[in-house]
Amino acid sequence: MLNPSNNRYHRQIILDGFGESGQQKLLDAKVLVIGAGGLGCPALLYLAAAGVGQIGIIDDDAVSIENLHRQVLFTTDDIGLPKTLAAAKRLKALNPATDITEYPFRLTPTSCMEIFPNYDMILDCTDNFATRYMINDACVLLHKPLVSAAVSQYEGQLAVFQVTGGHVEEPVNYRDLFPEPPPDGLIRNCGEAGILGVLPGIIGTLQANETIKLITGIGVTLANRLLTFDIRTNTMTELVLTRSDHRNQSMPADTQAFLQMEYERPCHTETTVVEIGASTFDMMLKEPDVVAVDVREPHEHPLVTEFKHLRLPLSVMHEGPNPITARKVVFFCQTGVRSLQAASMLAAARPGGHEVFSLRGGIMQWKSQQKKSQHD
Repeated sequence: MLNPSNNRYHRQIILDGFGESGQQKLLDAKVLVIGAGGLGCPALLYLAAAGVGQIGIIDDDAVSIENLHRQVLFTTDDIGLPKTLAAAKRLKALNPATDITEYPFRLTPTSCMEIFPNYDMILDCTDNFATRYMINDACVLLHKPLVSAAVSQYEGQLAVFQVTGGHVEEPVNYRDLFPEPPPDGLIRNCGEAGILGVLPGIIGTLQANETIKLITGIGVTLANRLLTFDIRTNTMTELVLTRSDHRNQSMPADTQAFLQMEYERPCHTETTVVEIGASTFDMMLKEPDVVAVDVREPHEHPLVTEFKHLRLPLSVMHEGPNPITARKVVFFCQTGVRSLQAASMLAAARPGGHEVFSLRGGIMQWKSQQKKSQHD
């Protein structure tokens, strides 16, 4: 129960329309945050600070130095620690009254069905389409409200799914907005496209705001609406979402069908694509019959001047026939995601006609190892 002598929430309690009843609803609430990254960190901070009673955190990743410009829960001392552990420690220091449960593993359909029923609502703070569809489908089957957000470069988007009442008669879900995932490589994640650190801070805070409104019943939520925000122009756009005729084409019909879904789409090719590390990459560059291909977009940095290579953006490969004729090809990109896709495309287009490789970790990791070798 709410302690009247506790001044921690005083500035919220005195709000018109909020009061002790609103604070008690937060104290009784159980919220699951999936992803303790750029979106999850600010959402977690403000949910714990606001007094949400129970918070679950799902993330299988560890803190890295590349996270710190946007993942504001973590410090340099946290590098290498599991994100759930570092986040829980910081949140408990912020508000000891909030009960934090850590789930330091990758979400699966089975774990969705085991964990989601324990929470009142779900926040999707992930960065890939496969997980978003899985979270959405589980929320639909379990009738859980879903606060979903995504960010890339300078633009973010936010929506509330699976909520009825108020202005909403029939709830929409993520598949009404995107019935099917986009083609591989069409939309890049933050590691590939980059992101300005303040953007997930803004959007993640808005996720916390929508969650607090849903719990307390104050204000009007983004249920059945999509909010987009461009930080370069401070332009906000709001779209009304309606049910799609195609929403059920890929939606699992029941829990059993959901548990059998394969949300991670493997690449099936007749020619094996081999991922190689930096040392193997260095050796291959010395071979006269090997062609290195950069599949990043022309504007992307860092520039590669250390070795000869071709530049063939993945977006161009999607548009037409592949001009590469060399038999032995090694692809690279920023982090190793697009290069693996490009290698799979070439292998599938010309089975048996190439030896195809992809640089694991991308050119960023390769350059980092080069600097380390020079200092050693």
